[in-house]
Amino acid sequence: MFLKAAINGGLTKRDHPGTPVTPEEIAAEALAAAEAGADVVHLHIRAADGSQSIAPPAVDAVLSAVRRVAPGVVVGITTGLWTSDGHADRYAKVATWNLLPDFASVAFCEEGAAETAELVVARGMVLESAVWSLADVPALLASPTLHRNVRILIEPEDEDPDTAVAHARAMAAQITAAGVTCPLLYHGFDTTVWPVLRASLDDGHQVRIGLEDGATLPDGSPAPGNLALIHAALALTPAPR
Repeated sequence: MFLKAAINGGLTKRDHPGTPVTPEEIAAEALAAAEAGADVVHLHIRAADGSQSIAPPAVDAVLSAVRRVAPGVVVGITTGLWTSDGHADRYAKVATWNLLPDFASVAFCEEGAAETAELVVARGMVLESAVWSLADVPALLASPTLHRNVRILIEPEDEDPDTAVAHARAMAAQITAAGVTCPLLYHGFDTTVWPVLRASLDDGHQVRIGLEDGATLPDGSPAPGNLALIHAALALTPAPR
């Protein structure tokens, strides 16, 4: 099982007290996630006021802490438009990052996704692209970087678990039919986290878990934090095929 840990997202400690938000907390949680069995770690960076940011000083602060505390951990960050004041501002920020993550995520539901993905690759980072719905798939398939992805994230936004799983599989079918050979990864949110994760595992794909996606264990009980979620995911086995 290839497992990606999504350790904080846009959460605050009011959402879950175990959420890492400072550079030091994020670095320590990235190391702990890797030691618990995560293959890679995805994190969201905070500005001094607590908001999400991809401004170079904020990226430097977190990545320098991660490299100091967890030098061997593979980490990626978001390029989500919500971290910037539109596509031009996002592009300018990514273009001027000083410290670079190992990989960066680009969502193809957003304006300027193809250009941002090209910039990520041009700057020497590993790219992972994401689709949130069937409507996003044509833009992904038309992108010049389609075959440069380390993985493609399939992130159905449906609230109903069965619908989310069905949409994830429909997106995967369109992507693979287009000749894409890189790994796929489905993940859900809140009530769909575990059904979508199980579907990804059953379909032979990579999986993702962490507080960014949801804070309950498979039995519905509250998760103390990321490590409990990682351990629960690693305990799963795919259904017989």
